[in-house]
Amino acid sequence: MDHARSEIHSTDETDNEPPAQRGVVRLPASSTRVTDADEEVFLLYTALAARSAADGSTAFRGLGHIDSHEDTLTVTLNLGAPEDTKRGTEAARSSKRSARGRQDKITRSKKTAATEQTLEVEIVQDKTALRSRKGDTGSVLWHASVDFAELVLQQFHRSDPTSMLDLELLKAAHVVELGAGTGLLAVVLSPFARHYTVTDIEDLVPLIRKNIARNLSHPPTSPSKSKGPHSPSSANSNVTAIALDWVEIRNATPALRRKLAPEEPADLILVVDCIYHPSLIPPLLSTIDCLAVPGQTAVLVVVELRAEDVVREFLQGWLELSSAGDWEIWSIGGTLKGPYAVWVGWKRVRSDP
Repeated sequence: MDHARSEIHSTDETDNEPPAQRGVVRLPASSTRVTDADEEVFLLYTALAARSAADGSTAFRGLGHIDSHEDTLTVTLNLGAPEDTKRGTEAARSSKRSARGRQDKITRSKKTAATEQTLEVEIVQDKTALRSRKGDTGSVLWHASVDFAELVLQQFHRSDPTSMLDLELLKAAHVVELGAGTGLLAVVLSPFARHYTVTDIEDLVPLIRKNIARNLSHPPTSPSKSKGPHSPSSANSNVTAIALDWVEIRNATPALRRKLAPEEPADLILVVDCIYHPSLIPPLLSTIDCLAVPGQTAVLVVVELRAEDVVREFLQGWLELSSAGDWEIWSIGGTLKGPYAVWVGWKRVRSDP
């Protein structure tokens, strides 16, 4: 995606003013540069407590899985109404303001139901693994993946020019998802990307492949020796499902890390709801740092705000990373409704402004 690089580097910004974009990710003008983990965490949890007090919700809603008792979940994602349809509906309502009473309410209800669209996804879970394999939380579906998927789909559906992901750049991008769990995001987002590599530990790869095959017309590919270890081996599928163990990456030599990582550099690394256990933070950060290409790879992290000390440890560790380039991290507040933080990371090359 060299065309994206040139567009990004032409953006003029100071250290504390957000650039328009980092790779395929757009940064709202309200984005703030994260330079102090303690300050960022304080602001996040203060805002979370204030929101909970205002709407009467509970700041902590448990671990955050949807339903760990079902073998199969039908997830209904609300796409909303396309922008042009929405404008037409609003105009029609405006022209009929004189209508009153029950019949007018029924008409409006039918219009809303007719214009809003939904997408249903069937997700198979491995509820037995959740209870039998120590540390295996990816075998069931979590709220953060559903909420993030719905946000992205709604923005694309209404052709939002300020959408978090730049759809045109995404069409030419290679997306690598870490800790994909059941594979919901691969099902939902892969049709918009040129190539989508979905990863998790070896035990979860069969579940991911099952869910992708269940919902997409073309099943995911496996590593192919003839076309490189992590390239799509079928012209019909743009999804590759592979095992990627963060601990293995962290413990490997630099040469071995390159062999363990996807062969094609990532334009976007997705990390959605992977920050929950302190022991996984150093391996996750090592994997992010290993896969990110300076000046090319945007890292989008969505974290549910559970244990404050774990969130702080991750953010502090990320701020301290520095290898081929220096990391900059931006906080995108108010983008995703719910008890979440959203960060965008960018590994700058030395010549970047």
